[in-house]
Order: sequence, then structure tokens, then C-alpha cells
Amino acid sequence: MQGTVAGRDLLEPRSLADAVKMLRDEGPLVPMAGCTDLYVALNFGTLRPTRFLNLWNLHTLRGIEARGQTLRIGALTTYSDLIASGVIRRRLPMLAAAAREVGGVQIQNRGTLGGNVANASPAGDTLPVLLAAAAVVVLRSAAGTRRVPMTSFYTGYRQTAARADELIVSFEIPAVRGRQWFRKVGTRAAQAIAKIVVAGVWDGGRTPPRLAMGSVAPTPLRLSQTEQALGSGASLAEAQAILQREIAPIDDLRSTEEYRRQVAANLLGQFCAETARR
Repeated sequence: MQGTVAGRDLLEPRSLADAVKMLRDEGPLVPMAGCTDLYVALNFGTLRPTRFLNLWNLHTLRGIEARGQTLRIGALTTYSDLIASGVIRRRLPMLAAAAREVGGVQIQNRGTLGGNVANASPAGDTLPVLLAAAAVVVLRSAAGTRRVPMTSFYTGYRQTAARADELIVSFEIPAVRGRQWFRKVGTRAAQAIAKIVVAGVWDGGRTPPRLAMGSVAPTPLRLSQTEQALGSGASLAEAQAILQREIAPIDDLRSTEEYRRQVAANLLGQFCAETARR
């Protein structure tokens, strides 16, 4: 039956330690928190897993904290939390901008940063921001903690480096130098999945640029070759040609390969023009 919860199990850990022990001893389990993606799959009758681990009440996984030059964001921090945070607006405004583009208020109140990253959609709005910000994903298991750079976290379409016994617990983001930039292109201004989403950091030449895109490949991409071209003084046309070789967009229900390629090139031009302003 479409949308049924019959025959599904829900485990309720009381602490992070409980949660990782359950993953180790009672898996496989699907972690869940805001459920903004899981409930869509449930409604459409495409949710195959039957055993879930509810993280929503683990308050240790929430919060935004500046620790010296490093910004720490808990995995259960919601989009609304990001939008409201003065620390985020000061230190990582492109993440606040991305959070404002995610769904409506209801989704922003429930959806979490960790869920967006774990869902691993190439169209995830926050993922290019975290890539451009050189974020590190902090993973926790019963055996301990490990850190994986966002640039190494996605291993294929909707696949990540996280093991089945690991949870995303937080993100660590070093100080970001330069002008931050974010753009999302969708069918409408809100509550739309991105045709292309872009985030970048640059100051027009004083530091190397950082640029990432979503919805242009099987995974969100950090565009290292395009960055190198811009940083070495290549013309915009040369950088756009390199960009076209780095991305691999497809035709789908939301857009076409041709459209995405043209828009990606246009957005690169806007990024260069607007981050170069003094």
C-alpha cells in the first residue's frame, strides 16, 4: 500500500552512544531526522528499507559554534537554524543563502544539513556551498570518529564514503577568505529542485578561487580545473571551455544538457564579474 508504515521498525536511541551502538549491533538501519526526503519516498511507495533509527531527539547533534578559525555545525541543524544564525550570516553567508532556497518554511523547519549531505542528491542546494567552503564531514561510529573532506565524500551517484555503521555528526569549516557567492537556477524562485546550483569564493585575484556546482554531474562537483584556470589568469572564454569539459549534465525532467551547459557558462561569467568587485 502506498504510504504504509506497516511492517517497519523504528529504533529510538537516547544518546549518540546508543545510536552508534544500534548501528553496529542491530543494523542495517536507515538514520532519519527531519524526514523531508524519506516521507516523499514513503508517499510515493518507493521507500524500500523497513528499519529506521530516529535521530531527531539527539540534541547533541544540533548547534552552530565558532571555535577559533573553525566553524562547527551539527548535523541536525535545520535550514531555519542556518537562516537565523548570526554566526552563519557573518562567516558563511552563502550557506544562509542556500538554506533560504530550500523548500518552504515547513521544510526549512524540519530539513537538516546532515540529511541534505547524506541524501547525496547531485542537486542538493547546500552541497556546493560546503564544497566551496572546504568543509570536512565528521563521522562517528562505535569504534570512534573520523573526518572526510567534502571533496572526497561523494563516491558516485547517491553514494558516499560513510560506512553503514557511521553517522554524520557535524561539519567543520575553516575560515573562508574572499567574496562568497551563491546562485540557484530553478523553475521558480522557491520550492523547486535546482536545474543548476553554484557556490564559489574569490576576491578577484588575491587568493585562489573556489567553485562548486550541483545538477551538472552524477555528484556535486568541486571544479578544480576551472579554478586553476581562473587563478592562473585565463580569460573567461578559456575558463568556460575548461568548465564544459569538467561538467557532465544530462537531459531529465527538469532541464536539458544543452540548457545546463549554457547556464553553467553564464553563471561562471557572473561569478567572475561579481566576486571581482572591490
